[in-house]
Amino acid sequence: MRIKAAAAVAVAGVSALLLSACGVGGGGGGSATASGNFADCPANVNTCNAVPADQLQRGGTITFAIEKNIPNWNVVSADGNVFETGMATQAYLPAAFKTQPDLKLALNTDLMVSADLVNPTTIVYKIKPEAVWSDGTPISAQDFIYAWKMQSPARCPDCSTAGNGGWELVQNVTASDGGKTATMTLSKPFTDWQNYFSSGQPLYPAHIAAQHGDLNTPQGVAASFDWFGKNPPTYSGGPYVVERWQDNQALTLAPNPRWYGATKPTLDKLIMRVITDATQEPIALQNNEVQVIYPQPQVDIVQQLQQIPNVSQQQQLGLTWEHYDLNLRNPALQDKALRQAMFTAVNRQDIIAKTVGQFNPEVGPLNSLMFLPQQEGYTDNIAQTGLGSGDVERAKKILTDAGYTGVGQALVAPGGKPVPAMRIRYTVGNAIRQNESELFAGYMRQLGINVTVEPTDDLGTTLTAGDYDIMVFAWVQSPAPFANAQQTFLSTSGNNFGQYKNPATDKLLTEAASSVDKAAATAKLNEADRIILGDAYVLPLYQKPVLLATQNGVANVRSNASLNGPMYNAGEWGLRTGG
Repeated sequence: MRIKAAAAVAVAGVSALLLSACGVGGGGGGSATASGNFADCPANVNTCNAVPADQLQRGGTITFAIEKNIPNWNVVSADGNVFETGMATQAYLPAAFKTQPDLKLALNTDLMVSADLVNPTTIVYKIKPEAVWSDGTPISAQDFIYAWKMQSPARCPDCSTAGNGGWELVQNVTASDGGKTATMTLSKPFTDWQNYFSSGQPLYPAHIAAQHGDLNTPQGVAASFDWFGKNPPTYSGGPYVVERWQDNQALTLAPNPRWYGATKPTLDKLIMRVITDATQEPIALQNNEVQVIYPQPQVDIVQQLQQIPNVSQQQQLGLTWEHYDLNLRNPALQDKALRQAMFTAVNRQDIIAKTVGQFNPEVGPLNSLMFLPQQEGYTDNIAQTGLGSGDVERAKKILTDAGYTGVGQALVAPGGKPVPAMRIRYTVGNAIRQNESELFAGYMRQLGINVTVEPTDDLGTTLTAGDYDIMVFAWVQSPAPFANAQQTFLSTSGNNFGQYKNPATDKLLTEAASSVDKAAATAKLNEADRIILGDAYVLPLYQKPVLLATQNGVANVRSNASLNGPMYNAGEWGLRTGG
């Protein structure tokens, strides 16, 4: 399972996404990164596998395999901020902006007439007159106002959001033009202003929220916030409505009869089926139990897919990155020297060679917490630290110099207390993460630290509860580094699961996010990057490839290696005539 960061959508500093090199087959033709219907994706990433709606089969069902259950339906909450929830919301929640497969911003023209920064601290959103919720209630400025209230630390301090990056700057949101214009006023500029009301922070229906709490009080907003998390959606502002939810089994979507968008769904049903064992996804694809899979790439899965006829594949390097996180709530891990030694002993090249490098030779160590290689501002801030080098002798010296004894045998802290056994956790059914966890435990044995490997079937809750010492997972981001950084590393953020706190980095992240000078903002983000890496809280491993495979009869599905995933255009999915 992938956890996603804020839906920050920046227009600057974003290049076309990079496609990884990996031989794939099953569809005939294509490059080393895409085959069959995806053969033209390297050149036409936003339009590959496209078939006009009037040329698609009328009716039918597409079943899409997802790897984890949906534990919480409020995607802006800390517990609901998981990739599977985020993908599902693409079908039924409206948003002002969406990230396209080329990782660039696109205004959601189904919903919006415009969204403009009219001055550095004022944003005007104009909503299409025909945009309505599935019960006929107009989508209006009230929905924007509610989205602000539930994500504002001042307006709803008890709303456990995934992150408040930028929302603390919002002074007010007002309605005009009969509710079809929302005007937002900020206390100071916000570099990633397109993050507001974007697809990772979508609109929930204010009129339904008002049925579950007084939206004029923080307590009422919090009550409605919690209600949205606990209850499967009975509402929609997108192309589909939720017809049925079977916990741990499947989400069944049907066309929204009040969908106002330009392209109407051609399917009778779109089903998201939970398959927690990723190795079973190719089998389900071959047996026509599912028609689309988006598994965590693994060697065996790639090899299985190569043997299945009439299947198209696409691999992509985008905005997903793998990492180890330490939980600073563990008293032993509050010592920076111990953390530095642990991460120095980790050999990132070894990890890559034994995992994703086996099917994707272009994957290399990621050397920044703030930027990805295709983003402007990416700088190697890790080399000088020695973290991830696998230099065990250097790691041992860090411990010895800090006063630890029993180094390499049974580690004892400077005060004479044995360093306790720790747990590294990973998402169940993910062979690569299991391997990464076992490798980590092996590196720690060389230092005299006992680490046990334990899976979890609910990554979001496990992280939120702090039920781990070390966690390996991936952030799935959008191309907004300033908002992403705030949501991941700001001391007050709900996504700062390990409770890292550093006033210096808080200051830098806040200043970067509100700068009108992008070069200065980038420099501040890199400075914060160097500090956080030096504090050894998170160790970036690599930019994670994503893998999409479909039966050849499926049209308009394509990879989107951002937080949106391939469901970003779910309303366009369909079946080729005779497919």
